[in-house]
Parts: sequence; C-alpha cells; structure tokens
Amino acid sequence: MTSSPSEEQHSAMTTAPTVYVATCDLAAQLRGRAVPASREEALLRSGTGWVPADLAITGFGPIADNVFGSTGDLRLMPDPATRVDIPADGGLPGTRLYLADQTLPDGTPWECCPRRFLTTALEELRAELGVTVIASFEHEFTLAGTAPSPPFSFERYRTAEPFGSDLVTLLEQAGFAPETWLPEYGDAQHEITLSPAEGLVAADRAVLLRELVRDLARRRGLRACFAPLLDPAGTGNGVHIHLSFRDADGNPALHDPSRPGGLSELGTRFSAGILRHAPALTAVTAASPVSFLRLTPHRWSAGGAFLAERNREAMLRICPGTGPDAGAQLNLEYRAADATANPWLALGVLLRAGLEGIRRGYPEPVVWPESVTEAELAAVPPLPKSQEEALNELEKDDVVGGFFAPDLLTTYLAVRRAELAALAGLDDAECCRRIADVH
Repeated sequence: MTSSPSEEQHSAMTTAPTVYVATCDLAAQLRGRAVPASREEALLRSGTGWVPADLAITGFGPIADNVFGSTGDLRLMPDPATRVDIPADGGLPGTRLYLADQTLPDGTPWECCPRRFLTTALEELRAELGVTVIASFEHEFTLAGTAPSPPFSFERYRTAEPFGSDLVTLLEQAGFAPETWLPEYGDAQHEITLSPAEGLVAADRAVLLRELVRDLARRRGLRACFAPLLDPAGTGNGVHIHLSFRDADGNPALHDPSRPGGLSELGTRFSAGILRHAPALTAVTAASPVSFLRLTPHRWSAGGAFLAERNREAMLRICPGTGPDAGAQLNLEYRAADATANPWLALGVLLRAGLEGIRRGYPEPVVWPESVTEAELAAVPPLPKSQEEALNELEKDDVVGGFFAPDLLTTYLAVRRAELAALAGLDDAECCRRIADVH
C-alpha cells in the first residue's frame, strides 16, 4: 500500500465514479460511506460523517444495546496509505477504497476506534521495548461454486481459475505482496498468505483482503466464505497471526539459538502474557459461537494454551526459519483466531497481553518440543469451550479488560452477546449456516 499513485492509479481515480471510506467494526464487518470521486481531495482533508452507535451494529444487522444511543458525531478520516483501487470489471464500475480512523469532529482520536486500539498498542511496544512489530495474517476460506476436487491438488488449484490468478494480480497491484495461493485440505478450501509487514500495515491488509476476495468471487460467479466452520463436522477456516520483532537496528529480536525452540528471552516472556490471558483473548480473536466448535483438540487449530515448536495443536507455535536467514524468519504463530475477529483488535490484544507478560514478570512457559506426546500435554490449560465462556472470561479478566476504553469494552460485549442471543436455541449446524451467511 502506497500513498504515491502511479499513472495507472491516477487513471483509475479519474474514471472510478466513487470513493468508499470504511472502518472494520466490532463484528468484523467493513462498513462506511461512498462519496463522489470529485470530492476525494476534500475527503482526505476532512473525512466524512459517522455515528458512535454504528460501533454497536451486530453481524446480523440490528444495533445492540449501547451507551451511545442517538447522540454524538464522529468523522471517518481516511488514511491515504491504505488506498486500494478496484478496477472496473465487465459492467461493474471500479472504485477506490480507503480505511479510516474514527475521530471526534475536531479530528482528535476517539477512544473507541478499533484501529486506534492497535496503533496505541504498537506505540507502547515501541516505547517500552524498542521494537517494531512485523506481522502477517494467514487466511483460509472456502470457494463455493467450483467443482469438487481433492485436497491440496493441482486439480483444485486449476479449478479455481481464473479466480486464483485474478486474485493474485489484484493483490499485487494493490501492493499487498501475496506470498502463496494454494488449495487447502477442506472441501473447496483455499488459503492466501501475504508477506510480513509492519504491524498496522499487516492488520489493514487483513481487513481489506477479506473484502477483495469476496468482491472478486462475486464478480466471478463464486462465493467466498471465511466463516470458522460451515459444517460442525467439517474442516474449519482459521486465521493464523504471525508475529516477530525488529530492534532499533533492524535486527530480529525473537531468535536466540541457545534457548529452547530458538526463542529469545523476550519472545518467551512475551508468550507468557498471551498464555496467561488466553481465555479472555479468545473472546476477541475467535469471536463467534462456532469459533469454539473449531478450537478443540485434533482439529489442527488450537488444542490448548501452550507454546510449542512446530506443533499445530499449540495456541502459540514457534515457526522456524530456513537457510542462512533462519534467525530473521523465526516467528510466533497465534493459532486461536479466525475471520470473525476484527484484525485491529485481535493483533492489539495479543501485543498488549504479551507486553503484560514482560511488565509483570510472568514465569516463562515451557517450550514443548516437537516430540512432545499427547499424554505430556494432558495438563496444559484448555481453551474456553464456548463463546459465552470466553466472553465471561474477558469480562472478569481485569488485565485484558483494562486494555479497552470502558465504552469500547462495554460495546464489544454487547455486540457479541446480542449475536449469541440471535442464535439461541439453534443447533450447531444452523449456527454454522447463519455465521457463514455473515462471513
């Protein structure tokens, strides 16, 4: 993502009739307003109007009970660095898309803005630890409308054409640096990964990626779905959040070959904070009722709150590097997340929890080796068994709750509990269907 438009992008700006400015809300939905392209310069200077109660819109549409009511005003202030141009396609016009911060009318930050939640966390880590966060969000999704095909197969890769090639081209043109596009294990499942980037850029790309995938799929007569589960017995769609740090000189700060798993003391103490507060964190990172049907042992998602080398049942997995740059490539992979989560909030709570592990001197967790047995892991803390349990954990965890402005936490809990209430009495299969309709 760049704020310096190329000649081709200038052309798109003059031919696209509208500019859409958006935020990602607590229900992980992209919402915003479009303005005529002729007003783009004014939009970049002063934003466009927004309403505090919009923060309380649930994934199913209705507004949850909230502290804002009908009062108050905000501005959606677009960040020029997030600009993405979607070209015209057949009879569908192109458009330009910006992500925005939600601010008060005078332009000062609004304490409930989800994007601001992440930028503040990044600033705290830089100030206290002297590190820059490097991250990447690894998305799985299903692509309905293609012919059945075997998992990981060349056939599935080709069956998804021209969608796959069009997607890679679109992401490259947007500056997202796609790394891999691949057929996955589940029925009609695919995965797209982006190259690591600085924390805010990575989260912004995660927000936009989902919309670009869905939009392109619709244009190709397909349907992309990022829901955690489409069928209770099926394979789930996760979002794996990869994290690493760079020190002030640009050197990797997570690697120490003399320590277990090659993970530095900083990385291990950071991991301690995430593991200590895992139950509350999942209320933000796995943010739907069906998320917790997926987060169970033997599903290659996250079978417990533990740190391990190369183990895809671990909530936190140490991903090794390869070759001469192995130390720079080593990263932590948080696996208890999916696309029902707001990427800004998800990354923000992980960073803040890790920072608390360092601040509070939590004991360093065991780094379980790749050879660990299921019996040895029997005593590791389990994850919440339901969204209701996770929300209760968030509400009673004063440390994680303290990451949020009071009105933001209250509204988040209200939104997610309103969604739970909307699914009350439905069986797991119907809940999966309802969540899939949203995501």
